[in-house]
Amino acid sequence: MQFPKKLQQKITQRVTQNSLRRLGKENLLIDFSSNDYLGFAKSEIIFNKTHQYLINNNFKINGATGSRLLSGNHKLYTTAEKQLAKLHNTEAALIFNSGYDANVGFFSSVPQRGDIILYDELIHASIRDGIQLSNTKSFKFKHNDIKDLEEKIIRFAQDNNSEVYIVTESVFSMDGDSPDLTAMSQIIQKHTNVHFVIDEAHALGVFDFGLVQKLHLEDVVFARIITFGKGLGCHGAAILGSKQLQQYLINFSRSFIYTTGLSPHALATIKIAHDELVISNSKEQLQHNIQHFISESNRLRLNFIKSNSAIHCCIISGNEHVKSIALQLQQHGFEVKPILSPTVPTNQERLRFCLHAYNSKEEITNVLENLATFV
Repeated sequence: MQFPKKLQQKITQRVTQNSLRRLGKENLLIDFSSNDYLGFAKSEIIFNKTHQYLINNNFKINGATGSRLLSGNHKLYTTAEKQLAKLHNTEAALIFNSGYDANVGFFSSVPQRGDIILYDELIHASIRDGIQLSNTKSFKFKHNDIKDLEEKIIRFAQDNNSEVYIVTESVFSMDGDSPDLTAMSQIIQKHTNVHFVIDEAHALGVFDFGLVQKLHLEDVVFARIITFGKGLGCHGAAILGSKQLQQYLINFSRSFIYTTGLSPHALATIKIAHDELVISNSKEQLQHNIQHFISESNRLRLNFIKSNSAIHCCIISGNEHVKSIALQLQQHGFEVKPILSPTVPTNQERLRFCLHAYNSKEEITNVLENLATFV
């Protein structure tokens, strides 16, 4: 069977531009690439506690058997969602199969025809996809630009028949930086028809239970999207908000309604990972490593985007150039990934360093000193 010509042309174009994506392979390099910030994905303690929890509670099945609205709503869902609501200081939580599902499910169903979505220009692809599936008008505001956001809010919030949804991330995945959530919330609170939505995917675990809680903004935020595949090292996601929002999503969010539920094992891992997050000292070790990375990159005068998160990006323009430097670091034993255009804009290509609680200070210094010799 002949492959469609138009599809082959798009692949060929990626090859020509040296930007063709390929699946990664497991390796033994020092990890500065994965999102396993606290090391929970590798934790034998969490693995063993999860197994024992399932045995103790007689969960000896492998799958959910159906969607949550049919046969898949086993009691571990209730246990996990009650725990999430309590730990994240919110009225209700609704678990989704992934962060992508949560964002697509929220933005395709909550904003209604005639409403407005204002989103940060660097917002994640999953949010953009959800917005495209909605019936709303959407407008971007300049990245982390409070003034530009306020001007747009004033412009669009005057119509009391429209709800306005402000969307940002607490930690941006491709820059590692954070907006001034407190300043944004103060502007939003001036308007009764403006609602704050924050994706906390890369903040959970790095900043305890997320930056929203750390800044005590829970009552200001309409919805938080948290994911478990990064700082908590497992799988799945949840939308945090009011019981009314939970009820609405159960009824109208298609990515929630029309999919098989998570397995008992996945939900037990979410529960145990949250238990471990409460007691683990990995959060403190990660913060020490972040500060050491910042100090060493400043000492070596490397061109990093300002960040206090676990994600640090060094701008190196050009797909060929950044791939070459990444390869040199890999040949010296460090797993560092290049981020290429079109994932990021042309001339904004970068090396993306992800820090972990299990990275040693020596490893951090060594990878940065190697980088300094290559750029």
